[in-house]
Amino acid sequence: MSRKYVRFEAAGAVRFGVLEGETIHELAGNFLTTEEQTGETFELSGVRLLAPTAPSKVMCIGLNYKAHAAERNKKVPDEPMLFLKPASAVIGTGDEIVYPSIAKNVDFEGELAVVIGKRTRNVSVEEARDAIFGVTVMNDVSERYYQDRDGQWGRAKGFDTFAPIGPCVVTGLKYQDLHIETKVNGDVKQSSRTSDMIFTVDELVSFCSQVMTLEPGDILTTGTPEGVGPIQPGDRIEMTIEGVGTLVNTVRAQS
Repeated sequence: MSRKYVRFEAAGAVRFGVLEGETIHELAGNFLTTEEQTGETFELSGVRLLAPTAPSKVMCIGLNYKAHAAERNKKVPDEPMLFLKPASAVIGTGDEIVYPSIAKNVDFEGELAVVIGKRTRNVSVEEARDAIFGVTVMNDVSERYYQDRDGQWGRAKGFDTFAPIGPCVVTGLKYQDLHIETKVNGDVKQSSRTSDMIFTVDELVSFCSQVMTLEPGDILTTGTPEGVGPIQPGDRIEMTIEGVGTLVNTVRAQS
């Protein structure tokens, strides 16, 4: 049975809770460490949802869908293409993506993201699932001009607000074959399934754990399917993954 967890702000405090319908049941602490409820409830419409975790790092995988590699005119990789986003890039659903003043071509990328549940290092593919707390939605916002020019992706992927995550974390979900869809201003731009990944979620967790220690709350996003495209100030982006929910963000110009 799946369960939805949220991190939210209410009455000036950051809180954690279990989401049931439109009601949040507050937890006594971080959902990664406790299931104890305080007995207090909040209506979803009356709180501000935050990014589900405050990760020490966001691990990202490039070109993990064959059709996306083709649309980028890139070779399908022989092993996962790992890169990082800084924690300062993370925002939640409802927050604004800031279009940098130096940007020339910014794209959306809808992705299934994994939330790490416990400290993990050097695990096998078979052991990887034990490290996963749940899944969420992420937009791997990308500046293509700098991505293609720089030769490495730190600048293109690392701008503030370039890692929207949310709206919740879902546990107990079979994430191997979920529908993933992105809309921009109501128009469907991406429609695919997570079963189209080149490297599976478990393979990606194992791969990353061979490189670095995965900490509780860290995010591993698993690549985007075909259909990526540009966004501009004023746009509204909705990313929906079956069984998880919809991540919604608007875009504004940097002031």
